[in-house]
Amino acid sequence: MRIDSIDIYYIALPLKYPFRTACGDDVVNESVLVRLGSESLYGWGEAASGSYPNYSPECASCQFIISRDYIAPILKGKDIRSGRELQSILSDIKGNQFAKAAFDLAWWDLHAKKLYKPLWKVLNGTGPVVDSGADIGILDTIDRLTETIQSTVDDGYKRVKLKCRPGWDIDVVDAIRATFPDITMHIDCNSAYTLQDTGMFKKLDRYNLAMIEQPLSHDDLIDHAALQTQIATPICLDESITTPDKARKAIQIGACRWINIKPGRVGGITPALSINDICRDAGIPCWIGGMLESAIGEHHCIALATLPNIKYPSDIFPTCRFYEKDVTNPPLLHSAPSQFAALPEPGIGIEPDKKLLERFIVDRISIRK
Repeated sequence: MRIDSIDIYYIALPLKYPFRTACGDDVVNESVLVRLGSESLYGWGEAASGSYPNYSPECASCQFIISRDYIAPILKGKDIRSGRELQSILSDIKGNQFAKAAFDLAWWDLHAKKLYKPLWKVLNGTGPVVDSGADIGILDTIDRLTETIQSTVDDGYKRVKLKCRPGWDIDVVDAIRATFPDITMHIDCNSAYTLQDTGMFKKLDRYNLAMIEQPLSHDDLIDHAALQTQIATPICLDESITTPDKARKAIQIGACRWINIKPGRVGGITPALSINDICRDAGIPCWIGGMLESAIGEHHCIALATLPNIKYPSDIFPTCRFYEKDVTNPPLLHSAPSQFAALPEPGIGIEPDKKLLERFIVDRISIRK
């Protein structure tokens, strides 16, 4: 499949309200959209690394430069027959997983369109419908948090994830568990703690959490393995898993019992599939995470969430939850309470609305062979 054209869009989507995590407070979500063209077909990909390098070493502005100046010139005019071949071509570029991911996702969308199949079927998913959970950021008060959780429970969400950071952790969990004793719940620490906080994590064992997501440093495996030996609650790794090799090593040393797969963080669908296979073979279940992408990135996440080893409701949300306007029309909506359905059309089944996209473009580049 020859790449005849490449279009790169640096976009910024204003959020309805600040999204607060241990990484910081965001009022806008920045990402890079990539469109790959081959003959008369186009594939779209998105990687939302954010506007500031606080979740990972990448940010959207740098991602755009890497995509424009290094990745696009390498791929222009290439005949690429597989995701693995694309990753091999890009292997000389160290790191920059988010930048690579946008191209990898676009290639898979284009590949599925060439086959005239929905992407989830090309990936050998088990069915088009996937479960999602509620992801709740740090709020001003516990009362506000309780009201928000009650709303998600009323909406039928199958689990709740609470963002935590020092000063908003065990007391919050205690209050929420007292109010909601039976909901499936876990916390996401976004790398905010160290092994010096082991005592606090031991106390969390009493609250029947499904997991503790990324409690320690964003690039750590060793300390997570040490912490997992001291607590009963499963650790889920997120930021630490940037490649299939990191997943293999994490499992080998017992650093986690779950892995969150974000296609942007790991470099696209191709490495996401490898990570899922490694975890499946080792008996480690996975789920799909997100980075507040537009519906373009979300539909790729839906396709991945159809895989058999995805055992926990994924971080997939209707775009109206965070944004007044998305880049697609229609926006991403639930197919049923707390569920989403992959679209039946070839590829991810959707592309940006040109007028909506224009509203959010910060910068762009078009490259032809």
